[in-house]
Amino acid sequence: MTTDPGLLLQVSGLRKTYPTGGAPLVAVDDLSFTLRPGGALGIVGESGSGKTTTARMLVGLERPDRGEILVQGTPLAPRTRGRAARLARAKAVQIVFQDPYLSLDARLGIGDTLDAVLRLHGSPERAGRAGRSYRASRVRELLSQVGLGEREAAAPPRLLSGGQRQRAAIARALAVEPAVLVLDEAVSALDVSVQAQVLNLLADIRRDTGIGLVFVSHDLAVVRYICDEALVMYRGRTMEHRPVDELLTAPRHPYTRLLLSSVPHPGWDPEAIGAQRRDLAAAGGQTGRSG
Repeated sequence: MTTDPGLLLQVSGLRKTYPTGGAPLVAVDDLSFTLRPGGALGIVGESGSGKTTTARMLVGLERPDRGEILVQGTPLAPRTRGRAARLARAKAVQIVFQDPYLSLDARLGIGDTLDAVLRLHGSPERAGRAGRSYRASRVRELLSQVGLGEREAAAPPRLLSGGQRQRAAIARALAVEPAVLVLDEAVSALDVSVQAQVLNLLADIRRDTGIGLVFVSHDLAVVRYICDEALVMYRGRTMEHRPVDELLTAPRHPYTRLLLSSVPHPGWDPEAIGAQRRDLAAAGGQTGRSG
């Protein structure tokens, strides 16, 4: 891969398979994309398209069979037992899951959770009393950044609303100041009004920090709202990758058109959608592939 210093994230030729009783299941096949500082890329597709596997490879929860991931020109090391390598990868890419309970300690208040992250990733110069003072200030800053206050800081996750928990999970991810934030269906479990609040929060953070967002979602409306570009996946492969407004208003690939037509609307015909889906599957999803 040719390194471009102007790119925040470079992904080239990723492939991931899983063993089965017969032929291996290809979850992701020859996936490539880039992200500039402050950019936002939406990865969309139905269940089984490979988008969550892609997210897990970006943060090191899955190891690609082949391909390369570069953040700010530096290759991300594969999963390793070395503490330094794990911490370096965590500072490069963080993830926010659909369920914030996956990243929040149920036994700790939110403020203590953030403090623990800062202690783990802190430098030796910030040890002792000076370190405690810095961490307390940084915890307040992070909570303020995501719209939470002292009451939420003292509360364990079970006493917070779904939107508050997701804000806390975002604060936890931001605590290590990552270059890239991956959001895997991060607003799909929230009410529409709370979704809008979290999306506005992410837009503000992106503008203020220059962080890059990779937004994995099945919700095309969410992708249109938050992303600059959209990448459509089907059976592990890229069907279409273009600026989001172009892709959603004038889709070139039959699968993209199928996704758009699958959104319920007046006159929506689920039987016709099912027929289109069967035709596409029979063709292997490759009809009219565009980049």
